[in-house]
Amino acid sequence: MLDIERLREETPGCSEVIHFNNAGAALMPRPVLEAVVDHLELEARIGGYEAHDAALDKVEHTYQAVARLIGAEPDEIALVENATRAWDMAFYSIPFQPGDRILTSVSEYASNVISFLQVARKTGAVVEVVPNDEHGQLSVEALRAMLDERVKLIAVSHIPTNGGLIQPAEEIGRVAREAGVLYLLDACQSVGQIPVDVRAIGCDMLSATGRKYLRGPRGTGFLYVRRSLVPQLEPVLLDLHAATWVAPDRYEVRGDARRFENWESYVAGRIGLGVAADYALSVGIEEGAARLRALAELLRQRVAELPGGRVHDLGKERGGIVTFTLDGIAPETIKDYLASKRINVTISTVASTRFDMEARGLDKIVRASVHYYNTEEEIDAFIDALVDLRRQGPEAVHRLMAERAGKRKV
Repeated sequence: MLDIERLREETPGCSEVIHFNNAGAALMPRPVLEAVVDHLELEARIGGYEAHDAALDKVEHTYQAVARLIGAEPDEIALVENATRAWDMAFYSIPFQPGDRILTSVSEYASNVISFLQVARKTGAVVEVVPNDEHGQLSVEALRAMLDERVKLIAVSHIPTNGGLIQPAEEIGRVAREAGVLYLLDACQSVGQIPVDVRAIGCDMLSATGRKYLRGPRGTGFLYVRRSLVPQLEPVLLDLHAATWVAPDRYEVRGDARRFENWESYVAGRIGLGVAADYALSVGIEEGAARLRALAELLRQRVAELPGGRVHDLGKERGGIVTFTLDGIAPETIKDYLASKRINVTISTVASTRFDMEARGLDKIVRASVHYYNTEEEIDAFIDALVDLRRQGPEAVHRLMAERAGKRKV
C-alpha cells in the first residue's frame, strides 16, 4: 500500500500547489531534484567534462534503470533530449518508399502527424487513420482489415494528450507481429503512469519522456529499439558519438541503440532520469497506476455532477488524464481562475489532436491530470474552486487578473 504522506513529504511542490498538470510535467520527488542539483554543482566546481567523467557510473546506471522500467535490455536504450526527438530518431530512420502505408490512430498527436505528412510528401508514402471502435479507442479489427503488403508502419500514441484513453497497445502489437509490420509506440504519457513492458506489448520502437508521469527532469527522454532491429535503422543524423570515422571515406555506425544519440547531452538530467526510474520502481508502477486511475475516476465523477460539467474522456480503459468543459465558461477562464487558487491545469486544443477533436466537434478542453501523490482533499478543493467560478462568473477571473496586474506594477 502506498504511503501517500511520505510520498507527498518527498515532493516539495505538494506544499506549494495543487498540481493537476502531471501530463505536462509532474512534480519531481526530492531524490530526483537532489541528483540533478548535485551534479550541476559538481560541474560548477570541477568543470563539465570532468564532472561527466566522475559520474560515468551514474549515467550508465540510467540505461539499466530505464531498461528495467520497460522490460528491455540496456543496449536497446538511447537517452535523448525529449520524447519528440526520441520518436523522430526512430521514425525518420525508416526508409519509406512510394506507396508505403503508415497506419495511425484517430487520437494521434500533432507532432507525429506532421512528421507523417512530411515524409509522405517527400517519399510518396500514404498516411491512413484506423477508425475507432465503440469505446472510442483504435479498432483492432479495423486495423487487421486494413493490413496488406504495403503497410510499412503502425504508429500509435499509447495515451493521447487530450484525454484519459488508453489504447489497446498489446492487441495492436499482436496484429503487428502477425503481419510482420513495424510498430512504433509513443509512450510519452504512459511510462510512469501505467505498467509498460515492451516485450508484452510487442512494439519494435518506443519513445518516452522524463518530465511527465515518470517525474524526471525536463529536457530528458529515451528511445527503445528492439535489438534485432537496430542494425536495420540508420539514423538520419549521425555524429562522432553515434558513429566512428574509420577511414577518410568511411564511417561505421555503432551497433547498439546509442546510434540514435548525439555526443552533447544534459548529463545532470540523464542522471536525474535514472533516479526517477528507480523511484518509480520503488513506489511500484502497478500500485501507483491503481491509485491515480482511481483518483481520475473520482475527478470525472465530481466534474460530471457540476451544472454544465461535461467530461470528454474516451476509452474502455482510462488513465489519469481528465478532460472537461463547463457550459458557458471558456477553458482559458477556467485555467486562469484555478491558477489564481494555486491549482495547476492546462488546455488541450484541436491543434494537438485534430483528427479526434474535429470529429467530436471540440475546439478547446480543460486538461486536469492527476498522479498518485494527489489526494481526495485536493479534488475537493478543485471542485470547490469550479463551484466558486460558476457562482461568481467569468468576471471574477477578469477582476483577479486585473488585481494581479496592478500588484505587479506596484
